Amino acid sequence: MPGMLKEILQSERKPKEKVALLAEKIKGDKKLVIKLVGLLKTGTDVEKGTCAEIMKFVSKDKPEIVVPYIDDLIEYIDYKIPRVKWGIPESIGNLAQNYPEQVEKAIPKLLINTKDKSTVVRWCAAFALTEITKYNLKLRKELISKFNDMVKTEQNNGVKNVYLKTLKILEKKY
Repeated sequence: MPGMLKEILQSERKPKEKVALLAEKIKGDKKLVIKLVGLLKTGTDVEKGTCAEIMKFVSKDKPEIVVPYIDDLIEYIDYKIPRVKWGIPESIGNLAQNYPEQVEKAIPKLLINTKDKSTVVRWCAAFALTEITKYNLKLRKELISKFNDMVKTEQNNGVKNVYLKTLKILEKKY
């Protein structure tokens, strides 16, 4: 990875500083997201985790920059490294409001992550799935049914509450 991105990643900065700085740079220059996606594909596991976290922040503030790379993100939803399994689903969830049809392709892999042993991975999958459900009317009924099943089996209250909160919101709206 040439230039400024590599320089920041290899700097002595703390990981959170690197992520924040790179997210800001990418939000200001959407051409840099191409390099970030390239690093997600070819980088070390640590670099992949950093890329996933950066994507989470960029997708929240500037979803239009990330949307052309939805297929690349979906490919890594269930990547073996937990940090990737956290950041990528949150990115998908962040894109759901503005791009509900584009993110629906992520649902099968997100559903797999709902069974992960890691609570954080399950929470991130729940976040993405509930965001998709809020904005994708054609899949809502099917996903609500799955959420009701997950609420019965999920052991962690934090993860369970993600589903319950969305079910309550949707119940009031519709």
